[in-house]
Amino acid sequence: MGRLAWPLRPLPDGRGEVWRWDLQAVAELPAARSVLRARLDGVGFPRDDDDTAAERLILAFDELASNALRHGLSPVVATVIAGSGGWLLDVSDHDPDTMPNPAVDRDPSQGGMGLYLVARLAVAHGWYVDDGCKHVWACLPTSTEEPVTAVC
Repeated sequence: MGRLAWPLRPLPDGRGEVWRWDLQAVAELPAARSVLRARLDGVGFPRDDDDTAAERLILAFDELASNALRHGLSPVVATVIAGSGGWLLDVSDHDPDTMPNPAVDRDPSQGGMGLYLVARLAVAHGWYVDDGCKHVWACLPTSTEEPVTAVC
């Protein structure tokens, strides 16, 4: 997949309810995931063994936020926009000079496969720089039951 896995691409125009987390450390991620799960339950996306779209969003949220916290510069802001066409996940950090860089030729047991994973789960993904911040984003469908071609 290489560098093409995370193309330089502007954020799609997402409209919907906005959920935001200001993160300083990886240790804050379990609480953030818990709040995201509760919010998904609250808007009608409870845990469902037949449709794992909500769990996929939580996984993508965790992967992008942990990457930003580990490899970017704080503060990190993770935003989820719950729109009618899907979920738009945008994670920003203050390291605009370093692009998302999926691991190449690395043994998967050593980690570093999160960007590949998110790219596989997403309908669309990319990154851009705005006002001194790098933004890494992914659009995820609200259902895994039907193929989705819309971009948030």
